[in-house]
Amino acid sequence: MTDSFTAESIFALSSGGGKAGIAVFRLSGPATARAVTSLTGIAVPEPRHAVRVKITDPALGEEIDDGLLLWFAGPASFTGEDVAEIHLHGSPAVIAAMTKILSAQNDFRSAEPGEFTRRAFDNGKLDLTQSEGLADLIDSETDAQRRQARRQMSGELAELYEGWRDRLVHAAALFEAEIDFSDEDLPPGLRAQVDEEIAAIVSEIETHLDDNRRGQAIRDGVQVAIIGPPNAGKSSLLNWLARRDVAIVSETAGTTRDIIEAHLDLGGFPVTLADTAGIRESGDAVEAEGVRRAEDRAELADFKVVVFDGASWPEVDESTVRLIDPAQDIILVNKSDLGWKLEDGLSHLPCPAIQVSVHTGENLATILDFIEARIRDAYTPASAPSLTRQRHRDALAGCLVSLRRFQEASASELAAEDLRLAVRALGRITGRVDVEDILDVIFKEFCIGK
Repeated sequence: MTDSFTAESIFALSSGGGKAGIAVFRLSGPATARAVTSLTGIAVPEPRHAVRVKITDPALGEEIDDGLLLWFAGPASFTGEDVAEIHLHGSPAVIAAMTKILSAQNDFRSAEPGEFTRRAFDNGKLDLTQSEGLADLIDSETDAQRRQARRQMSGELAELYEGWRDRLVHAAALFEAEIDFSDEDLPPGLRAQVDEEIAAIVSEIETHLDDNRRGQAIRDGVQVAIIGPPNAGKSSLLNWLARRDVAIVSETAGTTRDIIEAHLDLGGFPVTLADTAGIRESGDAVEAEGVRRAEDRAELADFKVVVFDGASWPEVDESTVRLIDPAQDIILVNKSDLGWKLEDGLSHLPCPAIQVSVHTGENLATILDFIEARIRDAYTPASAPSLTRQRHRDALAGCLVSLRRFQEASASELAAEDLRLAVRALGRITGRVDVEDILDVIFKEFCIGK
């Protein structure tokens, strides 16, 4: 991605590829007005008013389509530059012709992924958290993801972080004033005021970080691992929950040897269900690797659905029992149609279980509701904006390290430096300091034309 945006203008098909009723081309930069006149034969229209235009190839004088033109004069535009949107018919032929014409315009080139949003950031129209919120909104697949992305895009997260940063800047100014002007007639109790403010900010950031990774789970998807001994019905359960044949089901134990995933929308929350290899000791190298991966996935999951084989009830697999977190996991005993009694084996488990039958469907609808309720209770967004990315978490953790050093520092000069480092850590989240090393990573997440 180029470092200089002012010399070149950019264009992109913002409506995506393929055949469609409408195709939208977006243009931005200093040459946009000239390109509009060259293609349409008219001067730029009144901003934010749609005008019907005929698009002509300047080189051939051939009319390729007619459509609508919208003009957004900079700096009152998305990118802060002159921007035009041209709405045409969405046929592949029209799109190809328009792309060729725009590529031939002087000082124009095809935009790179995220370059429109990058220019909006460089021109002060968005901060980094709002840019990330826009990327998340474009990628959102569920209501929970959409709502969270909209909140972040609206600036709620930036307002929280910038509020902490402003308070730290003020505290740092008071602290350094006491150092530099100790012989002046300063108000009494400045250091106590600073210490009180820093303690309050530390407490607020700690609370923000202690969020069960709620925002990240909504953004990336809640990870649910289905684990249990071989032939317990884990793959059949996955297929039932996914409403399609995702995993191979066989009477032969050990069929599943790798992680098989299904992505669901449960109550507006994105969920990744992972079917895993049956937990058991195995002399087969491939199956043993599958068991290792199953145990790793169980460790990383937000919570687990643990399935026991009712055919062997009330005996339970101890290797599976060891993986249960009684505070959050859901325990199922499958094959209730075989006629055993659930209460006979409950003493072997660390928490209550539910009997089900994937074969007859007994209690499966209840289990789906139970999983949805568990996710809703754990990950429904709080009133405060959610922390959505590891980048934010790392910066906040770095800020806390500096603030705690400040609280323990014996030398005033070192304490003042710790406050400056804390301010910089917060500034990196919104882009208030030099963040060139992370900009390309952030904006390359976008699609072309945004």
